[in-house]
Amino acid sequence: MRQLTALDAQFLHAESATTAAHVAGLAILDPGCSRLGALTRECLIGLLRERLHLAPALRLRLATVPFDLDRPYWTEDPDFDVAGHIHEVTLAGPGDDAQLAEKVARIHERHLDRTRPLWEMHLIHGLTGGRVALYAKVHHCAIDGVSGAELLAALLDLTPEPRAVEPPAPLPRTTAPGLAGMLAGAVARTVLQPARALYSLGRMATELDTMPLTSALPGARQVAAATRMIAGRASEPSEPPMLTAPRTPFNGPIGAERRFSYGSIPLADVKRVARSAGASVNDVVMTLCASALRAWLREHDALPDRPLIAAVPVAVRTASARQVVGNQISVMVTPIPTDLACPRERLRVMAGTMLAAKRRFAGAPTAWLGELSSLLPSAVTALATSAVFRLASIVLPPINLIVSNVPGPQLPLYLCGARVLAYHPMSVLTDVSGGVNITCFSYDGSLDFGILSCPDRVADVWRLMGHLREAMDELMAQIEPPVPAGRIDQAEPPLPVREMVPA
Repeated sequence: MRQLTALDAQFLHAESATTAAHVAGLAILDPGCSRLGALTRECLIGLLRERLHLAPALRLRLATVPFDLDRPYWTEDPDFDVAGHIHEVTLAGPGDDAQLAEKVARIHERHLDRTRPLWEMHLIHGLTGGRVALYAKVHHCAIDGVSGAELLAALLDLTPEPRAVEPPAPLPRTTAPGLAGMLAGAVARTVLQPARALYSLGRMATELDTMPLTSALPGARQVAAATRMIAGRASEPSEPPMLTAPRTPFNGPIGAERRFSYGSIPLADVKRVARSAGASVNDVVMTLCASALRAWLREHDALPDRPLIAAVPVAVRTASARQVVGNQISVMVTPIPTDLACPRERLRVMAGTMLAAKRRFAGAPTAWLGELSSLLPSAVTALATSAVFRLASIVLPPINLIVSNVPGPQLPLYLCGARVLAYHPMSVLTDVSGGVNITCFSYDGSLDFGILSCPDRVADVWRLMGHLREAMDELMAQIEPPVPAGRIDQAEPPLPVREMVPA
């Protein structure tokens, strides 16, 4: 019996007519090296049936508690059929990046059916150059970035010839309790809710000055400093950065439509910039995002005179929790220097800001996001979450956007014999997190970006992708001696990438 955690359930409660809370990815593939010279739906169905036991989230559906009195449970779907979750479409033409992005955005808008296992795959043919694409989405209540990467790894191979997979060992079925058991659990958790809420508030008190909204409350810094002293963390900096998000076009209520753009940047170039500045790869990624956002805001005459505030998801999943369905993530909230005109200064400040944020995060309880989600009873959060998110986006947006950097393998991978050329991740937009989300995935010598937006907030999402490339060129031009743009040094050993995940 597995019940959703408070954080898992929060992704369900956040959904509304304008918010779909699934994470996704767009893989671009070359089927030329496969035995069939093509990637077919039948081949994909066969692969999933063979390896389904390696991805437990794919065969479970939700069992809800009446009136949302308690969090849902996971249960096996007795009618589950892989084929019902895999779809196929062919683009009419011309099959270019813009047309593919438009098709993917339309699919990404649609909510998943909660009566079935919460995932879909769409095989998309008709791309230029004989390529095909695979768009896959899974609800965020079932996976986070790390478990999503593990799910992807279960389907991929190191060579065009698919590997042999051991058959599954017999496992007990995951089932939800009956109606009486659900209601009994709901009553017990309702009785204990006040005590749990007080416990969560106590754990969160040390971080009042580092969380959006609460950091602006009167006395937040004093309360946080006092509770850190009681907890033996008095040596930590008592003056964290100001985390009040400025007003931007990114923030406010979002609509149901989505726009998507994608592209890649050579990872070797990012590493060269990082080495030249004594920074990390992730510092450069965050700087590129800050530079692109600054350029877009200047174009729209909407650049604030202070830094934007970004939420950066962080994986806290342990090795013992591998293949556990659900989320094990936390979040760092940090300013990004969109207010600085000099690109080298932006990188210097970003590196220092991220270092300070990581130090604070290392000393803080990693579960504060889950603690925040568990403050109110399930029935209240189910009813109020989407309304509270919309109200917060109007009154005081807690952040401007989410930026995620997901580490991936630096060698080619194959799906049913087709080579994966790139993998562009996609995440979630909500009223409270802003109308644009930037996620990137490092794979086989590239940083593959996926940018999702609400057109009510950012209609020209391809401009942001263009600004990311311009920002990379801008930083490369300041390296001595100059390095030709676009060159990838495949012999260069990979540098570690911080364990960031999409949310």
